[in-house]
Amino acid sequence: MPFVIRHRGVRQWCAAALALAVAAPLLPAQARPAVASVRAATEKPGTNKRRTATTRRTAAKPSATKVRTAAKKRVPTPAPLSYTAPRGGSQLVIDLDGILDRASRSGAWGVAVVSLDHGDTLFTRNADRQLLPASTMKLYTAAVALDRFGPDYRFVTEVLREGALGTDGTLRGHLVLRGAGDPSFSRRYTDDASGETPMAAIARLVAEAGVRRVSGDIVGDASAFEDRAVPEGWRTRYLGASYAARVSALSYNENLLRVTVKPAGKSAAITFEPALSGIPVVNSVKLVAGRGGRISVVQRESGLEVRGTVGRQGTGRSVQVVAEHPALITTAAFRAALEARGIDVGGGARLAKAASGAPRVAALPSVPLGKLIQTMNGESNNHFAELVFRNAARSVGVVGSAENANILLRRFLWEKARVQPTDVYAADGSGLSTADRVTPRSMVALLDYAARAPWRDALEESLPLAGRTETLRRRMRATPAMGNLRGKTGTTNDVASLGGYVTSRDGERLAYAFIYNGQDRWRAREAMDAMGATLASYQR
Repeated sequence: MPFVIRHRGVRQWCAAALALAVAAPLLPAQARPAVASVRAATEKPGTNKRRTATTRRTAAKPSATKVRTAAKKRVPTPAPLSYTAPRGGSQLVIDLDGILDRASRSGAWGVAVVSLDHGDTLFTRNADRQLLPASTMKLYTAAVALDRFGPDYRFVTEVLREGALGTDGTLRGHLVLRGAGDPSFSRRYTDDASGETPMAAIARLVAEAGVRRVSGDIVGDASAFEDRAVPEGWRTRYLGASYAARVSALSYNENLLRVTVKPAGKSAAITFEPALSGIPVVNSVKLVAGRGGRISVVQRESGLEVRGTVGRQGTGRSVQVVAEHPALITTAAFRAALEARGIDVGGGARLAKAASGAPRVAALPSVPLGKLIQTMNGESNNHFAELVFRNAARSVGVVGSAENANILLRRFLWEKARVQPTDVYAADGSGLSTADRVTPRSMVALLDYAARAPWRDALEESLPLAGRTETLRRRMRATPAMGNLRGKTGTTNDVASLGGYVTSRDGERLAYAFIYNGQDRWRAREAMDAMGATLASYQR
Protein backbone atom coordinates (compact mmCIF):
# COMPACT_ATOMS: atom_id res chain seq x y z
CA MET A 1 0.00 0.00 0.00
CA PRO A 2 1.28 3.57 -0.63
CA PHE A 3 2.61 5.68 2.24
CA VAL A 4 3.40 9.38 2.70
CA ILE A 5 7.02 10.57 2.82
CA ARG A 6 7.71 14.17 3.76
CA HIS A 7 11.20 14.57 2.40
CA ARG A 8 11.09 15.58 -1.27
CA GLY A 9 14.22 13.70 -2.43
CA VAL A 10 13.19 10.46 -0.79
CA ARG A 11 9.65 10.85 -2.14
CA GLN A 12 10.90 11.17 -5.71
CA TRP A 13 13.17 8.13 -5.35
CA CYS A 14 10.29 6.00 -3.99
CA ALA A 15 7.89 7.11 -6.72
CA ALA A 16 10.41 6.14 -9.40
CA ALA A 17 11.06 2.81 -7.69
CA LEU A 18 7.33 2.12 -7.51
CA ALA A 19 6.94 3.00 -11.20
CA LEU A 20 9.63 0.55 -12.15
CA ALA A 21 8.11 -2.12 -9.93
CA VAL A 22 4.67 -1.84 -11.52
CA ALA A 23 6.19 -1.71 -15.01
CA ALA A 24 8.18 -4.90 -14.41
CA PRO A 25 5.87 -7.16 -16.51
CA LEU A 26 6.46 -4.86 -19.47
CA LEU A 27 10.23 -5.06 -19.27
CA PRO A 28 12.47 -7.58 -20.98
CA ALA A 29 13.21 -10.65 -18.84
CA GLN A 30 16.85 -9.73 -18.32
CA ALA A 31 15.83 -6.39 -16.73
CA ARG A 32 13.41 -7.84 -14.20
CA PRO A 33 15.81 -8.92 -11.40
CA ALA A 34 16.92 -5.30 -10.91
CA VAL A 35 13.29 -4.17 -10.73
CA ALA A 36 12.54 -6.86 -8.18
CA SER A 37 15.29 -5.56 -5.89
CA VAL A 38 13.85 -2.03 -6.11
CA ARG A 39 10.38 -3.39 -5.28
CA ALA A 40 11.79 -5.18 -2.21
CA ALA A 41 13.41 -1.96 -1.00
CA THR A 42 10.14 0.00 -1.21
CA GLU A 43 7.79 -2.60 0.33
CA LYS A 44 8.89 -2.37 3.97
CA PRO A 45 6.17 -3.73 6.27
CA GLY A 46 4.82 -1.72 9.20
CA THR A 47 5.59 1.74 7.83
CA ASN A 48 2.89 4.45 8.17
CA LYS A 49 -0.03 2.08 8.56
CA ARG A 50 -2.58 4.88 9.12
CA ARG A 51 -3.69 6.37 5.78
CA THR A 52 -6.76 8.26 4.69
CA ALA A 53 -8.65 7.81 1.38
CA THR A 54 -7.44 11.22 0.32
CA THR A 55 -3.84 10.24 0.94
CA ARG A 56 -4.25 7.05 -1.13
CA ARG A 57 -5.74 8.93 -4.09
CA THR A 58 -3.08 11.60 -3.95
CA ALA A 59 -0.28 9.05 -3.85
CA ALA A 60 -1.73 6.93 -6.65
CA LYS A 61 -2.21 9.59 -9.34
CA PRO A 62 1.39 10.69 -9.88
CA SER A 63 2.57 7.08 -9.64
CA ALA A 64 0.32 6.00 -12.51
CA THR A 65 1.67 8.78 -14.70
CA LYS A 66 5.26 7.89 -13.90
CA VAL A 67 4.55 4.19 -14.50
CA ARG A 68 3.39 4.93 -18.03
CA THR A 69 6.39 7.19 -18.63
CA ALA A 70 8.85 4.62 -17.32
CA ALA A 71 7.27 1.85 -19.37
CA LYS A 72 7.50 3.91 -22.55
CA LYS A 73 11.14 4.72 -21.90
CA ARG A 74 12.13 1.13 -21.19
CA VAL A 75 10.02 -0.53 -23.95
CA PRO A 76 9.93 1.90 -26.89
CA THR A 77 7.39 1.37 -29.65
CA PRO A 78 9.23 -0.06 -32.69
CA ALA A 79 9.54 2.25 -35.64
CA PRO A 80 7.10 1.43 -38.47
CA LEU A 81 8.46 -0.85 -41.16
CA SER A 82 8.15 0.78 -44.55
CA TYR A 83 8.85 -0.52 -48.02
CA THR A 84 11.68 0.61 -50.27
CA ALA A 85 12.26 0.85 -54.02
CA PRO A 86 15.54 -1.01 -54.59
CA ARG A 87 17.43 -0.90 -57.88
CA GLY A 88 19.48 -3.98 -58.57
CA GLY A 89 19.74 -7.32 -56.84
CA SER A 90 22.34 -6.21 -54.30
CA GLN A 91 20.19 -3.35 -53.06
CA LEU A 92 17.19 -5.65 -52.85
CA VAL A 93 19.13 -7.99 -50.55
CA ILE A 94 20.22 -5.07 -48.37
CA ASP A 95 16.69 -3.72 -48.12
CA LEU A 96 15.02 -7.04 -47.31
CA ASP A 97 17.73 -7.84 -44.78
CA GLY A 98 17.09 -4.46 -43.17
CA ILE A 99 13.35 -5.07 -42.88
CA LEU A 100 13.90 -8.51 -41.35
CA ASP A 101 16.54 -7.23 -38.93
CA ARG A 102 14.04 -4.71 -37.57
CA ALA A 103 11.06 -7.03 -37.80
CA SER A 104 10.93 -8.85 -34.47
CA ARG A 105 12.80 -9.34 -31.24
CA SER A 106 12.20 -13.09 -31.05
CA GLY A 107 11.02 -16.07 -33.08
CA ALA A 108 12.29 -17.70 -36.27
CA TRP A 109 12.15 -16.42 -39.84
CA GLY A 110 12.35 -18.20 -43.15
CA VAL A 111 12.22 -16.27 -46.44
CA ALA A 112 12.79 -17.08 -50.10
CA VAL A 113 12.25 -15.02 -53.26
CA VAL A 114 12.80 -16.31 -56.81
CA SER A 115 12.34 -14.86 -60.28
CA LEU A 116 9.92 -16.81 -62.45
CA ASP A 117 11.17 -15.02 -65.56
CA HIS A 118 14.93 -15.35 -65.05
CA GLY A 119 14.99 -18.49 -62.92
CA ASP A 120 17.39 -17.08 -60.32
CA THR A 121 17.06 -16.76 -56.57
CA LEU A 122 16.89 -13.12 -55.47
CA PHE A 123 16.87 -13.51 -51.70
CA THR A 124 16.94 -16.13 -48.97
CA ARG A 125 17.10 -16.22 -45.22
CA ASN A 126 16.89 -19.60 -43.53
CA ALA A 127 15.25 -20.90 -46.70
CA ASP A 128 15.84 -24.53 -45.72
CA ARG A 129 14.55 -24.21 -42.16
CA GLN A 130 11.49 -26.36 -41.45
CA LEU A 131 8.74 -24.16 -40.06
CA LEU A 132 5.06 -24.27 -39.22
CA PRO A 133 3.25 -22.95 -42.31
CA ALA A 134 -0.25 -22.29 -40.89
CA SER A 135 -2.70 -21.78 -43.76
CA THR A 136 -0.05 -21.41 -46.44
CA MET A 137 -0.21 -25.23 -46.32
CA LYS A 138 -3.30 -24.78 -48.49
CA LEU A 139 -0.98 -23.86 -51.38
CA TYR A 140 0.34 -27.42 -51.27
CA THR A 141 -3.16 -28.90 -50.96
CA ALA A 142 -4.42 -26.88 -53.90
CA ALA A 143 -1.46 -27.76 -56.11
CA VAL A 144 -1.50 -31.52 -55.51
CA ALA A 145 -5.27 -31.71 -56.08
CA LEU A 146 -5.24 -29.53 -59.20
CA ASP A 147 -2.31 -31.47 -60.61
CA ARG A 148 -4.13 -34.76 -60.19
CA PHE A 149 -7.67 -33.79 -61.19
CA GLY A 150 -7.58 -30.46 -63.03
CA PRO A 151 -9.81 -27.46 -62.23
CA ASP A 152 -12.95 -28.88 -63.92
CA TYR A 153 -13.11 -32.08 -61.88
CA ARG A 154 -16.20 -32.71 -59.73
CA PHE A 155 -16.67 -34.96 -56.71
CA VAL A 156 -19.87 -37.02 -56.84
CA THR A 157 -22.13 -37.90 -53.91
CA GLU A 158 -24.12 -41.02 -54.76
CA VAL A 159 -27.34 -42.70 -53.64
CA LEU A 160 -27.33 -46.48 -54.00
CA ARG A 161 -29.96 -49.12 -53.30
CA GLU A 162 -29.59 -52.40 -51.51
CA GLY A 163 -32.69 -54.26 -52.63
CA ALA A 164 -35.18 -54.35 -55.46
CA LEU A 165 -37.17 -51.33 -56.55
CA GLY A 166 -40.74 -52.35 -57.36
CA THR A 167 -43.00 -50.92 -59.99
CA ASP A 168 -45.00 -49.27 -57.23
CA GLY A 169 -41.94 -47.26 -56.18
CA THR A 170 -41.21 -49.32 -53.06
CA LEU A 171 -37.57 -50.14 -52.38
CA ARG A 172 -37.56 -53.41 -50.47
CA GLY A 173 -34.30 -52.86 -48.71
CA HIS A 174 -31.99 -50.02 -47.74
CA LEU A 175 -31.11 -46.73 -49.42
CA VAL A 176 -27.43 -45.72 -49.10
CA LEU A 177 -25.98 -42.21 -49.22
CA ARG A 178 -22.29 -42.62 -50.16
CA GLY A 179 -20.10 -39.61 -49.52
CA ALA A 180 -17.26 -38.43 -51.72
CA GLY A 181 -15.83 -35.68 -49.54
CA ASP A 182 -17.65 -32.93 -51.45
CA PRO A 183 -17.09 -29.55 -49.76
CA SER A 184 -19.96 -28.04 -51.76
CA PHE A 185 -22.48 -30.45 -50.22
CA SER A 186 -23.52 -27.54 -48.06
CA ARG A 187 -26.32 -25.05 -47.54
CA ARG A 188 -24.01 -22.27 -48.74
CA TYR A 189 -24.55 -23.69 -52.26
CA THR A 190 -28.33 -23.31 -52.13
CA ASP A 191 -29.71 -22.58 -55.60
CA ASP A 192 -30.42 -18.86 -55.92
CA ALA A 193 -33.43 -19.29 -58.19
CA SER A 194 -35.23 -22.21 -56.54
CA GLY A 195 -33.92 -21.99 -52.99
CA GLU A 196 -33.10 -25.69 -53.18
CA THR A 197 -30.25 -26.90 -50.97
CA PRO A 198 -27.89 -29.68 -52.14
CA MET A 199 -29.56 -32.05 -49.65
CA ALA A 200 -32.99 -31.21 -51.03
CA ALA A 201 -31.61 -31.60 -54.56
CA ILE A 202 -30.33 -35.14 -54.01
CA ALA A 203 -33.61 -36.11 -52.35
CA ARG A 204 -35.44 -34.75 -55.39
CA LEU A 205 -33.25 -36.86 -57.68
CA VAL A 206 -34.18 -39.94 -55.66
CA ALA A 207 -37.86 -39.14 -56.06
CA GLU A 208 -37.37 -38.54 -59.80
CA ALA A 209 -35.78 -42.00 -60.02
CA GLY A 210 -39.14 -43.46 -58.95
CA VAL A 211 -38.56 -44.17 -55.26
CA ARG A 212 -41.75 -43.65 -53.25
CA ARG A 213 -41.09 -45.76 -50.19
CA VAL A 214 -38.08 -47.34 -48.50
CA SER A 215 -38.90 -50.37 -46.37
CA GLY A 216 -35.48 -50.49 -44.73
CA ASP A 217 -33.00 -47.99 -43.34
CA ILE A 218 -31.28 -44.91 -44.68
CA VAL A 219 -27.59 -45.83 -44.53
CA GLY A 220 -24.64 -43.46 -44.58
CA ASP A 221 -21.40 -44.66 -46.19
CA ALA A 222 -18.30 -42.59 -45.26
CA SER A 223 -15.79 -45.29 -46.19
CA ALA A 224 -14.08 -43.17 -48.87
CA PHE A 225 -12.01 -41.51 -46.10
CA GLU A 226 -10.21 -42.76 -43.04
CA ASP A 227 -12.19 -42.94 -39.80
CA ARG A 228 -10.03 -40.36 -38.04
CA ALA A 229 -12.12 -37.20 -37.74
CA VAL A 230 -9.53 -34.99 -35.99
CA PRO A 231 -6.17 -34.68 -37.77
CA GLU A 232 -2.84 -35.16 -36.04
CA GLY A 233 -1.65 -32.03 -34.27
CA TRP A 234 -4.97 -30.21 -33.87
CA ARG A 235 -5.07 -28.55 -30.46
CA THR A 236 -7.92 -29.52 -28.15
CA ARG A 237 -8.91 -25.89 -27.75
CA TYR A 238 -9.65 -25.66 -31.48
CA LEU A 239 -12.26 -28.40 -31.51
CA GLY A 240 -15.30 -26.38 -30.49
CA ALA A 241 -14.73 -23.82 -33.24
CA SER A 242 -16.31 -23.88 -36.69
CA TYR A 243 -12.87 -23.58 -38.32
CA ALA A 244 -11.96 -27.01 -36.87
CA ALA A 245 -14.95 -29.04 -38.05
CA ARG A 246 -14.56 -32.83 -38.02
CA VAL A 247 -13.39 -34.54 -41.21
CA SER A 248 -15.54 -37.12 -42.97
CA ALA A 249 -16.21 -38.28 -46.51
CA LEU A 250 -19.88 -37.92 -45.68
CA SER A 251 -20.21 -34.29 -44.59
CA TYR A 252 -22.97 -31.74 -44.95
CA ASN A 253 -23.17 -28.02 -44.21
CA GLU A 254 -19.47 -27.99 -43.32
CA ASN A 255 -20.40 -30.22 -40.36
CA LEU A 256 -22.10 -27.45 -38.41
CA LEU A 257 -25.43 -28.05 -36.71
CA ARG A 258 -27.75 -25.39 -35.30
CA VAL A 259 -30.02 -26.43 -32.44
CA THR A 260 -32.97 -24.23 -31.47
CA VAL A 261 -35.15 -24.69 -28.38
CA LYS A 262 -38.41 -22.81 -27.85
CA PRO A 263 -41.15 -22.98 -25.21
CA ALA A 264 -44.17 -24.89 -26.51
CA GLY A 265 -46.94 -25.17 -23.97
CA LYS A 266 -45.80 -27.27 -21.05
CA SER A 267 -42.60 -28.48 -22.72
CA ALA A 268 -39.68 -27.32 -24.87
CA ALA A 269 -39.67 -27.92 -28.63
CA ILE A 270 -36.37 -28.70 -30.36
CA THR A 271 -35.60 -28.08 -34.03
CA PHE A 272 -32.43 -28.62 -36.02
CA GLU A 273 -30.87 -26.94 -39.01
CA PRO A 274 -30.49 -28.95 -41.13
CA ALA A 275 -33.58 -30.94 -40.14
CA LEU A 276 -32.81 -34.41 -38.76
CA SER A 277 -34.78 -37.65 -38.74
CA GLY A 278 -34.23 -41.28 -37.83
CA ILE A 279 -31.82 -40.92 -34.90
CA PRO A 280 -32.62 -40.75 -31.17
CA VAL A 281 -32.97 -37.22 -29.76
CA VAL A 282 -33.36 -36.93 -26.00
CA ASN A 283 -35.05 -33.73 -24.83
CA SER A 284 -33.76 -32.88 -21.34
CA VAL A 285 -34.59 -29.17 -21.52
CA LYS A 286 -36.63 -27.76 -18.63
CA LEU A 287 -39.00 -24.82 -18.78
CA VAL A 288 -38.26 -22.09 -16.24
CA ALA A 289 -39.79 -18.76 -15.33
CA GLY A 290 -38.81 -15.65 -17.24
CA ARG A 291 -37.24 -15.16 -20.65
CA GLY A 292 -33.73 -16.49 -20.20
CA GLY A 293 -32.23 -19.91 -20.58
CA ARG A 294 -29.19 -21.84 -21.58
CA ILE A 295 -28.83 -25.01 -23.64
CA SER A 296 -26.11 -27.48 -24.50
CA VAL A 297 -25.89 -30.50 -26.79
CA VAL A 298 -24.43 -33.88 -25.88
CA GLN A 299 -23.42 -35.81 -28.99
CA ARG A 300 -23.13 -39.58 -29.04
CA GLU A 301 -22.48 -42.11 -31.79
CA SER A 302 -26.13 -43.16 -31.61
CA GLY A 303 -27.82 -39.78 -31.33
CA LEU A 304 -28.18 -36.46 -29.48
CA GLU A 305 -29.29 -35.15 -26.12
CA VAL A 306 -30.26 -31.51 -25.66
CA ARG A 307 -29.95 -30.19 -22.11
CA GLY A 308 -30.54 -26.93 -20.29
CA THR A 309 -33.33 -24.48 -19.62
CA VAL A 310 -35.55 -22.12 -21.58
CA GLY A 311 -37.82 -19.36 -20.25
CA ARG A 312 -41.58 -19.76 -20.63
CA GLN A 313 -41.99 -16.09 -21.56
CA GLY A 314 -38.96 -15.99 -23.88
CA THR A 315 -38.47 -16.57 -27.57
CA GLY A 316 -36.12 -19.50 -27.06
CA ARG A 317 -32.44 -20.22 -27.33
CA SER A 318 -30.25 -21.30 -30.25
CA VAL A 319 -26.73 -22.69 -30.38
CA GLN A 320 -24.44 -23.81 -33.20
CA VAL A 321 -22.27 -26.86 -32.57
CA VAL A 322 -19.65 -28.75 -34.51
CA ALA A 323 -21.01 -32.17 -35.43
CA GLU A 324 -18.89 -34.74 -33.58
CA HIS A 325 -20.23 -37.56 -35.77
CA PRO A 326 -20.80 -35.82 -39.10
CA ALA A 327 -21.61 -38.93 -41.15
CA LEU A 328 -24.50 -39.81 -38.83
CA ILE A 329 -25.82 -36.24 -38.82
CA THR A 330 -25.60 -36.11 -42.63
CA THR A 331 -27.46 -39.41 -42.94
CA ALA A 332 -30.19 -38.17 -40.59
CA ALA A 333 -30.46 -34.97 -42.63
CA PHE A 334 -30.83 -37.05 -45.82
CA ARG A 335 -33.64 -39.07 -44.24
CA ALA A 336 -35.40 -35.84 -43.26
CA ALA A 337 -35.00 -34.51 -46.81
CA LEU A 338 -36.51 -37.69 -48.26
CA GLU A 339 -39.51 -37.37 -45.95
CA ALA A 340 -39.89 -33.71 -46.96
CA ARG A 341 -40.10 -34.98 -50.55
CA GLY A 342 -42.95 -37.30 -49.60
CA ILE A 343 -40.87 -40.47 -49.56
CA ASP A 344 -41.93 -42.80 -46.74
CA VAL A 345 -39.07 -44.43 -44.82
CA GLY A 346 -39.73 -47.50 -42.69
CA GLY A 347 -36.36 -47.72 -40.94
CA GLY A 348 -34.02 -45.35 -39.16
CA ALA A 349 -30.67 -43.75 -40.00
CA ARG A 350 -27.40 -45.59 -39.43
CA LEU A 351 -23.87 -45.98 -40.82
CA ALA A 352 -22.41 -48.85 -42.84
CA LYS A 353 -20.45 -49.49 -46.00
CA ALA A 354 -22.55 -50.00 -49.11
CA ALA A 355 -22.81 -53.50 -50.46
CA SER A 356 -20.48 -54.22 -53.37
CA GLY A 357 -22.18 -53.68 -56.70
CA ALA A 358 -25.16 -51.81 -55.27
CA PRO A 359 -26.95 -50.05 -58.16
CA ARG A 360 -26.93 -46.27 -58.34
CA VAL A 361 -30.21 -44.47 -57.86
CA ALA A 362 -29.04 -40.86 -58.05
CA ALA A 363 -25.86 -38.76 -58.09
CA LEU A 364 -25.09 -35.14 -57.26
CA PRO A 365 -21.83 -33.64 -58.58
CA SER A 366 -19.93 -30.93 -56.72
CA VAL A 367 -19.07 -27.55 -58.11
CA PRO A 368 -15.80 -27.69 -60.13
CA LEU A 369 -12.59 -28.18 -58.18
CA GLY A 370 -11.27 -24.82 -59.37
CA LYS A 371 -14.21 -23.10 -57.66
CA LEU A 372 -13.67 -25.12 -54.49
CA ILE A 373 -10.00 -24.08 -54.48
CA GLN A 374 -11.06 -20.47 -54.90
CA THR A 375 -13.23 -20.66 -51.78
CA MET A 376 -10.62 -22.65 -49.88
CA ASN A 377 -7.83 -20.14 -50.46
CA GLY A 378 -9.92 -16.98 -50.52
CA GLU A 379 -11.62 -17.64 -47.19
CA SER A 380 -8.82 -19.84 -45.86
CA ASN A 381 -11.49 -22.49 -45.29
CA ASN A 382 -10.03 -25.39 -43.31
CA HIS A 383 -12.95 -27.76 -43.92
CA PHE A 384 -12.63 -27.41 -47.68
CA ALA A 385 -8.88 -28.01 -47.43
CA GLU A 386 -9.21 -31.21 -45.39
CA LEU A 387 -11.71 -32.75 -47.80
CA VAL A 388 -9.73 -31.75 -50.90
CA PHE A 389 -6.47 -33.02 -49.39
CA ARG A 390 -7.85 -36.50 -48.68
CA ASN A 391 -9.59 -36.67 -52.04
CA ALA A 392 -6.28 -36.01 -53.76
CA ALA A 393 -4.99 -39.32 -52.38
CA ARG A 394 -8.17 -41.33 -52.84
CA SER A 395 -8.42 -43.89 -55.64
CA VAL A 396 -9.69 -47.44 -56.16
CA GLY A 397 -8.40 -49.45 -53.23
CA VAL A 398 -6.73 -46.42 -51.61
CA VAL A 399 -8.57 -44.68 -48.79
CA GLY A 400 -8.53 -40.92 -48.54
CA SER A 401 -6.33 -40.30 -45.52
CA ALA A 402 -3.95 -37.58 -44.40
CA GLU A 403 -1.11 -40.11 -44.38
CA ASN A 404 -1.75 -41.20 -47.97
CA ALA A 405 -2.16 -37.58 -49.05
CA ASN A 406 1.18 -36.67 -47.45
CA ILE A 407 2.86 -39.50 -49.38
CA LEU A 408 1.28 -38.31 -52.63
CA LEU A 409 2.23 -34.69 -51.91
CA ARG A 410 5.89 -35.56 -51.31
CA ARG A 411 6.05 -37.61 -54.49
CA PHE A 412 4.40 -34.83 -56.47
CA LEU A 413 6.82 -32.22 -55.08
CA TRP A 414 9.84 -34.35 -55.90
CA GLU A 415 8.75 -35.33 -59.40
CA LYS A 416 7.36 -31.97 -60.49
CA ALA A 417 9.17 -29.32 -58.42
CA ARG A 418 12.39 -31.14 -57.40
CA VAL A 419 11.66 -30.60 -53.72
CA GLN A 420 13.30 -33.05 -51.34
CA PRO A 421 10.60 -35.24 -49.72
CA THR A 422 11.98 -34.50 -46.26
CA ASP A 423 11.42 -30.75 -46.74
CA VAL A 424 7.65 -31.05 -46.30
CA TYR A 425 5.45 -32.93 -43.85
CA ALA A 426 1.69 -32.48 -44.08
CA ALA A 427 -0.26 -33.86 -41.13
CA ASP A 428 -3.35 -32.17 -42.55
CA GLY A 429 -4.38 -30.19 -45.61
CA SER A 430 -5.33 -26.93 -43.94
CA GLY A 431 -2.24 -25.97 -41.91
CA LEU A 432 -4.07 -26.03 -38.59
CA SER A 433 -1.91 -28.90 -37.33
CA THR A 434 1.07 -28.19 -35.10
CA ALA A 435 2.80 -31.16 -36.76
CA ASP A 436 2.98 -29.57 -40.24
CA ARG A 437 6.40 -28.50 -41.51
CA VAL A 438 7.55 -26.84 -44.74
CA THR A 439 10.60 -24.92 -45.87
CA PRO A 440 10.39 -21.54 -47.63
CA ARG A 441 12.48 -23.00 -50.46
CA SER A 442 9.93 -25.77 -51.01
CA MET A 443 7.15 -23.19 -51.19
CA VAL A 444 8.76 -21.05 -53.88
CA ALA A 445 9.69 -24.21 -55.81
CA LEU A 446 6.04 -25.25 -55.67
CA LEU A 447 4.92 -21.80 -56.81
CA ASP A 448 7.49 -21.87 -59.62
CA TYR A 449 6.13 -25.17 -60.92
CA ALA A 450 2.53 -24.05 -60.48
CA ALA A 451 3.19 -20.92 -62.58
CA ARG A 452 4.01 -23.20 -65.54
CA ALA A 453 1.32 -25.84 -64.96
CA PRO A 454 -1.83 -26.15 -67.12
CA TRP A 455 -3.92 -25.26 -64.07
CA ARG A 456 -1.88 -22.17 -63.12
CA ASP A 457 -4.77 -19.73 -63.56
CA ALA A 458 -7.00 -21.69 -61.17
CA LEU A 459 -4.38 -21.51 -58.43
CA GLU A 460 -3.27 -17.93 -58.95
CA GLU A 461 -6.80 -16.54 -59.20
CA SER A 462 -7.69 -18.28 -55.94
CA LEU A 463 -5.14 -16.20 -54.04
CA PRO A 464 -6.37 -12.98 -52.41
CA LEU A 465 -5.22 -9.71 -53.96
CA ALA A 466 -3.37 -7.20 -51.77
CA GLY A 467 -5.53 -4.29 -50.69
CA ARG A 468 -8.53 -5.65 -52.58
CA THR A 469 -9.93 -9.08 -51.70
CA GLU A 470 -10.53 -11.60 -48.93
CA THR A 471 -7.78 -12.04 -46.33
CA LEU A 472 -5.53 -9.40 -47.96
CA ARG A 473 -8.18 -6.74 -48.50
CA ARG A 474 -6.88 -4.56 -45.64
CA ARG A 475 -3.19 -5.14 -46.21
CA MET A 476 -0.62 -3.28 -48.31
CA ARG A 477 -3.10 -0.56 -49.22
CA ALA A 478 -1.68 2.55 -50.88
CA THR A 479 1.53 0.68 -51.79
CA PRO A 480 2.83 -0.68 -55.12
CA ALA A 481 1.67 -4.13 -53.96
CA MET A 482 -1.98 -3.09 -53.95
CA GLY A 483 -3.84 -4.76 -56.81
CA ASN A 484 -0.59 -6.49 -57.77
CA LEU A 485 0.58 -8.96 -55.13
CA ARG A 486 -1.38 -12.18 -54.70
CA GLY A 487 -0.80 -14.37 -51.68
CA LYS A 488 -2.09 -17.06 -49.36
CA THR A 489 -2.03 -15.90 -45.77
CA GLY A 490 -1.40 -18.00 -42.69
CA THR A 491 -2.14 -17.01 -39.11
CA THR A 492 -2.26 -18.86 -35.79
CA ASN A 493 -1.16 -17.88 -32.29
CA ASP A 494 2.37 -18.94 -33.20
CA VAL A 495 2.62 -18.33 -36.94
CA ALA A 496 2.38 -15.56 -39.51
CA SER A 497 3.04 -16.50 -43.11
CA LEU A 498 2.45 -15.34 -46.67
CA GLY A 499 3.26 -17.01 -49.96
CA GLY A 500 2.41 -16.22 -53.57
CA TYR A 501 3.23 -14.03 -56.55
CA VAL A 502 4.07 -10.39 -57.21
CA THR A 503 5.14 -8.41 -60.27
CA SER A 504 8.10 -6.05 -59.90
CA ARG A 505 8.15 -2.46 -61.12
CA ASP A 506 9.73 -3.43 -64.42
CA GLY A 507 7.31 -6.32 -65.02
CA GLU A 508 9.31 -9.24 -63.66
CA ARG A 509 7.24 -12.06 -62.15
CA LEU A 510 8.43 -13.16 -58.69
CA ALA A 511 7.42 -15.94 -56.31
CA TYR A 512 7.94 -15.40 -52.60
CA ALA A 513 7.56 -17.26 -49.29
CA PHE A 514 7.59 -15.43 -45.95
CA ILE A 515 7.21 -17.58 -42.82
CA TYR A 516 7.54 -16.46 -39.21
CA ASN A 517 7.20 -18.70 -36.15
CA GLY A 518 7.00 -16.91 -32.82
CA GLN A 519 4.94 -14.64 -30.60
CA ASP A 520 5.66 -11.32 -32.34
CA ARG A 521 3.42 -12.17 -35.29
CA TRP A 522 1.75 -8.75 -35.70
CA ARG A 523 5.15 -7.12 -36.14
CA ALA A 524 6.07 -10.00 -38.46
CA ARG A 525 2.98 -9.36 -40.56
CA GLU A 526 3.98 -5.71 -40.83
CA ALA A 527 7.39 -6.85 -42.09
CA MET A 528 5.78 -9.13 -44.66
CA ASP A 529 3.70 -6.28 -46.00
CA ALA A 530 6.81 -4.11 -46.24
CA MET A 531 8.71 -6.86 -48.06
CA GLY A 532 5.78 -7.48 -50.43
CA ALA A 533 5.61 -3.80 -51.36
CA THR A 534 9.40 -3.69 -51.72
CA LEU A 535 9.28 -6.57 -54.21
CA ALA A 536 6.56 -4.73 -56.13
CA SER A 537 8.86 -1.66 -56.26
CA TYR A 538 12.01 -3.60 -57.23
CA GLN A 539 13.86 -2.98 -60.49
CA ARG A 540 16.79 -4.98 -61.80
